[in-house]
Amino acid sequence: MYIYGQGAEGMKIKVINPNTTVSMTQIIGSAARSIASSTTEIIACNPAMGPVSIEGHYDEALSAIGILDEIRKGEAEKMDGYVIACFGDPGLMAARELARGPVIGIAEAAMHAASFIATGFSIVTTLGRTRVIAQHLVERYGMTRFCRQIRSIDLSVLNLEEAYAKTAVLAECRMALKEDDCGAIILGCAGMADLSIWLSNELGIPVIDGVSVAVKFVEALVGAGLGTSKTGDLAYPISKPYTGIAPSP
Repeated sequence: MYIYGQGAEGMKIKVINPNTTVSMTQIIGSAARSIASSTTEIIACNPAMGPVSIEGHYDEALSAIGILDEIRKGEAEKMDGYVIACFGDPGLMAARELARGPVIGIAEAAMHAASFIATGFSIVTTLGRTRVIAQHLVERYGMTRFCRQIRSIDLSVLNLEEAYAKTAVLAECRMALKEDDCGAIILGCAGMADLSIWLSNELGIPVIDGVSVAVKFVEALVGAGLGTSKTGDLAYPISKPYTGIAPSP
């Protein structure tokens, strides 16, 4: 009989910010801890190597090695599950190969959560170029019929820490509510994780932060005794030498 883990008590979830900006890791960690059960320990971290922000395909590719290194270390540390806290869900399937427990990307989590509570959602993200990446994920996750619009505020990820960014996000969310016929809004960057409750109160509709719902999904899966399948393509990686980039899994 397949049973993963020991249930929800004393759970340890590693929340990985795939970029190397520590201040963003702190925002992400605070959001995760604010929603986690009292018996869940949140370990928020970022890789020691990689881009300071993730804003394109190149950044995502470079960040994947750091993510996988954190997953590898997490397995040695007996983590129960993982959250990849970047809206591009970089390295997600590779991370699932390495992990015994569930690995949840915040974009996939947010879209599924939105589809449970609304018949349509819009996404508000950062730079315009990242809208294409978000659209690819919408299609990959089978969410095309739910997604009304993907919007951007044309600010870089690191600019989200500036005071004016909050106003820009609110303004774009108001436009989504007015123009998109959406019942929920998804925040398309982990750096917006601290805005969801405030925005929900301002707008009067659910505004979804993927970090929060991803944490709750991990808790639910582990509590139900479910981990990542090790049959088929998500089986552990084939043992072989990896030259110059990472230790063998």
